Amino acid sequence: MKTNDKIAVLIPAYNEAGSIERVVHGIQETNPGVDIVVINDGSADQTAALAEKAGATVLSLAVNLGYGAALQTGYKFAVKQGYDYTVQIDGDGQHDPRFIDKLISELKDGADVAIGSRFLGNLGKYDNPALRQLGMTFFRFLIYLFIKRKITDPTSGFQALNRRVVEFFATSQQYPSDFPDADIIILLHYAGFSVAEVPVVMYNSETGKSMHSGLKPIYYIIKMLLSIYAVLFGKERLAN
Repeated sequence: MKTNDKIAVLIPAYNEAGSIERVVHGIQETNPGVDIVVINDGSADQTAALAEKAGATVLSLAVNLGYGAALQTGYKFAVKQGYDYTVQIDGDGQHDPRFIDKLISELKDGADVAIGSRFLGNLGKYDNPALRQLGMTFFRFLIYLFIKRKITDPTSGFQALNRRVVEFFATSQQYPSDFPDADIIILLHYAGFSVAEVPVVMYNSETGKSMHSGLKPIYYIIKMLLSIYAVLFGKERLAN
C-alpha cells in the first residue's frame, strides 16, 4: 500500500499466540507503511510477546474485557495518534490482509465505514455453520427492517473506518464490550454515517475458536436484541 495517509490496523487478540505472528507478518508484507496495533485483551499465553516480536505496537489490557472493549481501546489510541483511517482485523488469521487496500479505497470514495463481506463476489468458499447462518439471516432481516439496507455480512470483523467514525466509537457509551455487530450497523445509520460492503476473502479459523460456538449463539441473540433496543431508544442515534 503506497499512500501518504496515516493508517492504523487494529488487531484485538485474546490468546492468539498460535496465529498472531503470522497475522502481523501478513499485514506487513501486503500493506507496508501501515501501523499495526495489537490490543492484547488479557491473554494468558504469549500473544503480547509474540506480537511485539513481530513488530506490532502492543496495548495490553490487565484482564479480559471482551472483543468490543478491546476494539474501543484501539479506537481511543487511534484518535490520540491522529490516524486518517483505521482498519480492524481479527487475530486468528480469518481475514486476508490483501483486501485492506480495497476497504480503504471504499472510504476514499465516500463511505464512512467499509465492511468486508465474505458473501459478496464469490471470491472464496467460507464454511458457515447452519446455526450461525440462521442467526445471520435473522439479523440481516432486522438490519433491513430498521435501516432499509441489505447488509450481507453483519458479523464481519474485517472493517475500515474513517476518522469521524473512530472518534464517535472511541467516546460512545453504547459501543458494546462483547459483540459489535448488527447493533453497531444500526447505530451508525441513525448517527448519520454511511456504510458500504466490499467483497473479501475470509478463511475458517485454524484454531477452531469462535465467539459464536457452543451455547454462545443463544446468548449472542438475546444480547444483540437488547443492544438493538438500546440503540433504537438511545441518545446516540442522533449524536452526529
